[in-house]
Amino acid sequence: MPDADELVDLENSLSEVAIALFAEGTVRSTLQRIVDLAERAVDGCEAAGVLLIDSGRATTAAASSELVVAVDQMQIDAAEGPCLDAATRGSTFYAADLIDDPRWPNFGPLAVNAGIRSVLAYCISASRPSALNLYSRLPAAFGATDRAQGQLFATLAHLALDSAEDRASDERRTGNLIQALRTREMVGQAQGILMERERITADQAFDVLRRASQYMNVKLREVAETLVETGESPDTGPTRPH
Repeated sequence: MPDADELVDLENSLSEVAIALFAEGTVRSTLQRIVDLAERAVDGCEAAGVLLIDSGRATTAAASSELVVAVDQMQIDAAEGPCLDAATRGSTFYAADLIDDPRWPNFGPLAVNAGIRSVLAYCISASRPSALNLYSRLPAAFGATDRAQGQLFATLAHLALDSAEDRASDERRTGNLIQALRTREMVGQAQGILMERERITADQAFDVLRRASQYMNVKLREVAETLVETGESPDTGPTRPH
């Protein structure tokens, strides 16, 4: 049981972590911030990483050291390990000492040979298989207080990652909307030029742009942009018989 001073230190540490994790940034930078802070914030942790599984393929999305990448790859190659289990089963897995842990008979010896004895892995997203993984060269490196601290940290990491992904999604939607508005504006300008020059209707002008886009195999916006910038009528291909 931690004493009062330890609880105060833990509270201050988690407050600092929360502030840092929710700072503005991309999903990639947020993941990197998570592992860097995890290595410093969780007692016993000597290296940290985030493992993501997308379309059945596991990759190290962020790592505090090259050792993390190497040990993650050992799990991927062996198709077993606490980090893979945490990501796919949505739970927490703790290997106090991989030297005699029967759950991962292929991965365990590989990790020990690489110098890793303890692993603490937390699921950090229910919607996207992923895990926050803490590594140590010492056996039984994570005590009860360390594991509780790690769980709180993993919860913050989950929230921060979701927040970063939401921001990225919003930015993509905003970018698509801006692009659509710019395309509409450019096409409208091109239509106006054709209507004035050819004495045709708006629908007929749009049909010219559409046929040119299909004939030249380029986007409608590019056809319109070329017309607006050069004043040259687009090539619609062979004249259709009347």
